[in-house]
Amino acid sequence: MKKTAVAVAAAAAAVALVLSGCTSGGGGGGADNGDKNKVTDLKIGNFLPVTNWDPAGADIGFDGPYLSAVYDPLVRIDQDGKPTPALATKWEYNDDKTVLTMDLRTDAKFSDGEKFDADAAVAGLEHLRNGTTSVEAYLNVKAIEKVDDDTIKITLNKRDDTMLYLMGTGRSWMAAPKAIAADTLSKEPVGSGPYTLDASKTTPGSKWVFTKVKDHWAGDLFPFKSLEIGAFLDATARQNAMIAGQTNLTYGQATDIQQAKDKGWNIAEKVGSWVGISFTDQAGKIEPALGDVRVRQAINYAFDGTAILKSIANGVGVDTTQVFPADGPVNDKSLDKMYAFNIEKAKKLMAEAGYADGFTIKMPMSPVFQTWQAVAEQGLGQIGIKVQWDDMQQPDYQVNGPSYAMFIVVIAMDSDPATTVARQLANNQWYSPHAVENLATVPELKELVDKAMTAEGKDQIEAIKKVNEKATELAWFDVWYQGMNIYFSVPGIKVTPVTGQMFPTLDLIKQG
Repeated sequence: MKKTAVAVAAAAAAVALVLSGCTSGGGGGGADNGDKNKVTDLKIGNFLPVTNWDPAGADIGFDGPYLSAVYDPLVRIDQDGKPTPALATKWEYNDDKTVLTMDLRTDAKFSDGEKFDADAAVAGLEHLRNGTTSVEAYLNVKAIEKVDDDTIKITLNKRDDTMLYLMGTGRSWMAAPKAIAADTLSKEPVGSGPYTLDASKTTPGSKWVFTKVKDHWAGDLFPFKSLEIGAFLDATARQNAMIAGQTNLTYGQATDIQQAKDKGWNIAEKVGSWVGISFTDQAGKIEPALGDVRVRQAINYAFDGTAILKSIANGVGVDTTQVFPADGPVNDKSLDKMYAFNIEKAKKLMAEAGYADGFTIKMPMSPVFQTWQAVAEQGLGQIGIKVQWDDMQQPDYQVNGPSYAMFIVVIAMDSDPATTVARQLANNQWYSPHAVENLATVPELKELVDKAMTAEGKDQIEAIKKVNEKATELAWFDVWYQGMNIYFSVPGIKVTPVTGQMFPTLDLIKQG
């Protein structure tokens, strides 16, 4: 069985956490006069700066706290990753799930004074539908229409079980229509959220200060009177900021867990990403050897995930070889035995595939992924695969990595099984740009995927389990382990994590 743990804080990683119980005692931030232990000022130590204030171009990931401060979504996801009402108070599909009708709130107002209504919702959704990153949620949308002042209708080209979930993970934040028309959102956010950005106190690139909106329609969801978010790419700087009281909630790392315990901080972690090698070329068009399932299986056998967990991830993570979250309904523990570390078996498979002497392959490398470089080189080297590394910086790695036949990844997972199928197998993604054509080369897997995406309820879960089993059998991925994201907070702050969110949105951060 391969083990997991993510000690790396990589922009490519995706995670969420569960903050287990808040203890009594003081903490950073202001105190309410009625309760000296009550934290009223939220000061977040985030991993990255906001990527874009325009929700149509935001990268989501670590953008969650920034954008959820200034924007309200139509749909949120709850602690179980299920879509739940926000600006949209309820919704209903027609019988074949190709028309979604949404009822809207009538008491929300944008920070520029515009009211939120059906016209604003249509404008906001059209903006997201045409966005560079937000488009993913609306790939199957045919039309978005106003029914009346507080009702909209979304018509789909075909059923899409991922849309509501994706909307809830940060693809339905509503921006003011005038700001959309003026094309100014990237510079200045204009939403109806619980806070507004205070430009006079903000230091772009390092610290963002927000002012609480009086009488916000969902004010009870956002109990903190003030909000600051700082960006600390360096893990040591991020931890030191927490120690100094500069922050009271931070994105943590496994190596600092003992120190967090000694400080009496709350520690939360939840599975959120898989770590390993992404095959972008299962069809063998870039590297013919990868088109042979036996070679991909050999690569899976060549890595000892348990050892990687212990040596690199400090034992923090989940022992699994699957891309479906280990704590979800699809992950099957029995499948983790399929590729137990076995070099002799790996070599035999390589010989059977005609690669007894191995082959040479190019792979990209960046500073973030150097954590696993030696492990990758050793594992592949034991079965004769020689790696030529192309060094590059992290931004270039994400852009160029998928052009290689395979590369080391930390890939975000989703709590929704149907979305996992779509993102990991069925749809082209940045980390898997040839997914559609690769899937088409294996009719037995494609047929299972198609059946899964048309099934309902419990039947769909069972169908997705079959997809997972077949994808694992075909070594569609080389998963070393699933990783955790870790959060530290002072007593008095409680976070509810969700797989699918890198950093929890503000509605999941509470006093407690």
